[in-house]
Amino acid sequence: MKIGVMRSNLAAPLHLGLGHSKSNQLGQDLPENYKALVSAAADAMRDWIGALRAARITNGPIFRRVLAGDRRGTPLGAEGVRFIVKARCAAAGLDGRFSAHSLRSGFVTEAGLRDMPIGEAMAMTGHRTVATFQGYYQSAAIRRSKVASMLDTPPPKDA
Repeated sequence: MKIGVMRSNLAAPLHLGLGHSKSNQLGQDLPENYKALVSAAADAMRDWIGALRAARITNGPIFRRVLAGDRRGTPLGAEGVRFIVKARCAAAGLDGRFSAHSLRSGFVTEAGLRDMPIGEAMAMTGHRTVATFQGYYQSAAIRRSKVASMLDTPPPKDA
């Protein structure tokens, strides 16, 4: 994600352009590359971009190392993201194997638990098939799911 591939104005959502991805390895500029952020997510991204601009970084990768003195450094690569995810999971006291890919799995699981429309969630993740998308759903989270307690309440009378 690069600063130069952002589309934004105050009246509309913030659109982030994802360049290279698993499904776009050539980095073509396609409509599906742009992901909308609104509300708190957009506010947080705007704040981060403001911090980058204050550090005189006006183009290039958005996610960068934060160095001593609150300076922004080199782009954050896959290894850096993995380190952050593992460190934050450990700090939260979570057991298990976590990686940068855990973010995607967590997003899909949370979208399912919150009854988000599958098509909208797939548009955000870039999955092309429901089967692949559902493969990211963590079944351990089913304990919070309506499906797990379906027999606890009678069906609606008109069913």
